[in-house]
Amino acid sequence: MNDDSSPFLTDDMALDGETQATEPTSRMLSWARNSALYRLEQRMMTEKQLRDAITRKAREKFEDISTAQVKALGEFAVTFAYGIKALDDTAYAEIAVRSGQRSGKSKRGLAQKLQIKGIDRETAAVALEETNDLVAAVIFARKRAFGPFRRVELDEKRKSKEFSAFARNGFGFEIGSKVMAMTVEDAEEILADAPL
Repeated sequence: MNDDSSPFLTDDMALDGETQATEPTSRMLSWARNSALYRLEQRMMTEKQLRDAITRKAREKFEDISTAQVKALGEFAVTFAYGIKALDDTAYAEIAVRSGQRSGKSKRGLAQKLQIKGIDRETAAVALEETNDLVAAVIFARKRAFGPFRRVELDEKRKSKEFSAFARNGFGFEIGSKVMAMTVEDAEEILADAPL
């Protein structure tokens, strides 16, 4: 007896028993190239962001596309983007870290953001080497009118609110305490000396 009634189907088998295509069509490849170009013209992306965007849209755009074809389109788009030098995770990480530091983001918060964007640990670690949480915390305090930039009287409720905000944004208690105890002159001096 021929056992064709296996309850398990591989990714390359259709429900009607026919084998699905594993290679993308030339139309699919052309779409992936154009879609990658469009996305990279709009904003800088990581390899993971581009691959995820292309595979998500490919599933929406092409009916009956196989899992193998979706994966191949994602890889094709990434390879194409590297080929035209439009994709560079190292540059992305460096730019994101500099921008984050200037806007008062903690090293911990930046590391999490890079991880979510698909930047590998080594690349992220190199990009984060020059960050300074004290400088970032002072910038954060200035933006939120905390610590030396506070415009209202400090009471226990306000103190708790400020410490909580520092903690939620990835700054340790020691950094938060240091900033809270600064004078405006001390804070401005730290910002003036910061290589932003």
